[in-house]
Amino acid sequence: VEAPASVATAAPITGKLGTEDKDRLKGIKFAPLDGDGFGVCALDSTLEGHKGHLGHRFNKYKNLRAAIDEHEGGLEQFSRGYENMGFKRDAKGITYTEWAPNATAACLFGDFNGWDLSGNGCWMKKDDYGKFSIFLPNNADGSPAIPHGSRVKVRFEVPNGAPIDRIPAWIKFAVQAPGEIPFNGVYYDPPKEEQYKFKYERPDAPEELRIYEAHVGMSSTEPKINSYIEFADDVLPRIKALGYNAVQLMAIQEHAYYASFGYHVTNFFAVSSRCGTPDDLKYLVDKAHSMGLTVLMDLVHSHASSNSLDGLNMFDGSNGQYFHSGPEGYHWMWDSRCFNYGEWEVMRFLLSNLRYWIEEFKFDGFRFDGVTSMMYKHHGLQVAFTGNYDEYFGMATDVDAMVYLMMANDMLHTLYDGKMTTIAEDVSGMPTLCRPVHEGGVGFDYRLQMAIADKWIEVLSEWGSDENWDMGNLVFTMENRRYGEKCISYAESHDQALVGDKTTAFWLMDAEMYTNMSTLVPDSPVVSRGIALHKMIRQFTMGLGGEGYLNFMGNEFGHPEWIDFPRDDRVEASTGEFIPGNGNSYHLCRRRFDLADMDHLRYKYLNAFDAAMNHVAGAFKYLASSHQYTSCKSDADKVVVFERGDCVFVFNWNPTQSFSDYRIGCRDKCDYKLVLSSDNPEFGGYSNLWTYTAPTYSAEDYAFNGRPASFLAYLPSRTVAVYAPAAIADKLLGYAAPSTE
Repeated sequence: VEAPASVATAAPITGKLGTEDKDRLKGIKFAPLDGDGFGVCALDSTLEGHKGHLGHRFNKYKNLRAAIDEHEGGLEQFSRGYENMGFKRDAKGITYTEWAPNATAACLFGDFNGWDLSGNGCWMKKDDYGKFSIFLPNNADGSPAIPHGSRVKVRFEVPNGAPIDRIPAWIKFAVQAPGEIPFNGVYYDPPKEEQYKFKYERPDAPEELRIYEAHVGMSSTEPKINSYIEFADDVLPRIKALGYNAVQLMAIQEHAYYASFGYHVTNFFAVSSRCGTPDDLKYLVDKAHSMGLTVLMDLVHSHASSNSLDGLNMFDGSNGQYFHSGPEGYHWMWDSRCFNYGEWEVMRFLLSNLRYWIEEFKFDGFRFDGVTSMMYKHHGLQVAFTGNYDEYFGMATDVDAMVYLMMANDMLHTLYDGKMTTIAEDVSGMPTLCRPVHEGGVGFDYRLQMAIADKWIEVLSEWGSDENWDMGNLVFTMENRRYGEKCISYAESHDQALVGDKTTAFWLMDAEMYTNMSTLVPDSPVVSRGIALHKMIRQFTMGLGGEGYLNFMGNEFGHPEWIDFPRDDRVEASTGEFIPGNGNSYHLCRRRFDLADMDHLRYKYLNAFDAAMNHVAGAFKYLASSHQYTSCKSDADKVVVFERGDCVFVFNWNPTQSFSDYRIGCRDKCDYKLVLSSDNPEFGGYSNLWTYTAPTYSAEDYAFNGRPASFLAYLPSRTVAVYAPAAIADKLLGYAAPSTE
């Protein structure tokens, strides 16, 4: 696969095309862990009372890393298991290695040998560590013994049971044949001329992260499964144009059940074959890099599919090989298996999985799914976290899982320093999650600020009329995060877009999205309110809610339909409830980007505002600024004013009242320019506060609302306005709004 020419904003790879020395990181030195793990207490004195737990966790991490150094040649070498496990081809032939300690015998078979399981088949040798291996020399003509594209399986003989057939655990590709349910493992090793060659360097990790969350399969406007190639060519330019600097790809690891959204992984090293081949995915990542986009992967290391025919469950016939064997190893709500992070080979498998996606596909980081389930032996099930620190540092905590996460973050940030981003999906509020490992933290860069989306659902479904909205409550939710631990905020993600839930746009406009979104008909009060509040909610969340921002594809323009994966009737495993299917229809498993492109539909207004919001954030980089101050949260006026970086954000949530000469407190005594207004006509506004006609706002030496300076401004009803110092605005945006002087 060759990428078509595109305008590059990233540096091309120097030297030989597509080369990145796989041994470039060998011998890299990890920083010594000389501390006691109590550095995290410096920012949070409450942790002092839990030094026993923190010290135990840190010592366990230090001891494990020392053991890896002693027995495996270091963490860098240990995490390259994908080079030695599974299939490995060299000039002489193919070696296949598999860890299956419970099995008494193993035989590799497939298309390449006519599925031969006889005594003449490819029976493997077992070593003292439970690993089976076999070497298959090249054919007489020099070709590999297993042709590219061949189906392969491994048969295990197990104690007290019938033989079992499995897909190799480290398989790089798996496909589902037409009319069949289980997937088939495929030996993927195309000739060099068919392998994609990378053209662009990895970008540096963004200092302020604005993520476009995307699912490749459902990214087409047509009712079908989209491909990696089509996503790269059709959707990536949209993401770039909208101003996001990162794309987060869901459902990349192979998963047998499409409707699981990619979260029930069956083959951890295999690219989801529904959307194309591994080389197609490489093309996608490289094209994103050519646009300067960081590519994050939605990674599932929290659990695995309970499938045994094509997954890891009961892989060698035992219940506890990769997973805990008791109740701790089963997630009853998800009907999935939970890893045993204290097992040496599980640690190798998961750390190597991280390295594989980075080294082979050039991913720039990960969003770790289900971290709450990992960190607690109860998996967060039927537990209401109150913020009491005893809930985080006690017997319920899975210290082995915490150590794995520390190891993963330490490894990633050491080996890919300056190029790596890690994000934790955690609903529990675990302290130290986003502090460096050398301090005793878990090492993530960000956590997802999941309470914000829940708050917006509460507001839109329970708070009633706009006059009832509590400004202080909204501000508290946005600002309620741990000091020194960065967060990714979002008003809604893929969770709110699923069937059975509602997106922000649907909460706001409901059925009128199907009847009154045309500009050819007069404004309706419902749609007018919906468009205004949709813009405000998103800017409020981005501006005040965290140090990064996330949007799920389509939500930027108020996608009118929920997501409903094609599915048959089924019975829910955890409840026994019958759930009707949808006739395996793809009608609601797509994204209607065409709606935002139609000039006569109001979706274009939301799309345009989202792009402008990102443009201002990218120019001023206020998400990366440590300066954040809320000077006004007036319930009487329904007005909120806050500063972020150099910018001043003014929200008038009042549904009926506009304010003239409203005094706005600010940090700097200087001239300000209006750099973003939701009332601009291109955003569906009414031009009462328009960036192209707004005057210069001169801040006086007049203290107000706890700020040393202030200026007067007009606040139209249901609008957000962003102001910035005129000199900085002119420099960063290349223009300044005309002055009335």
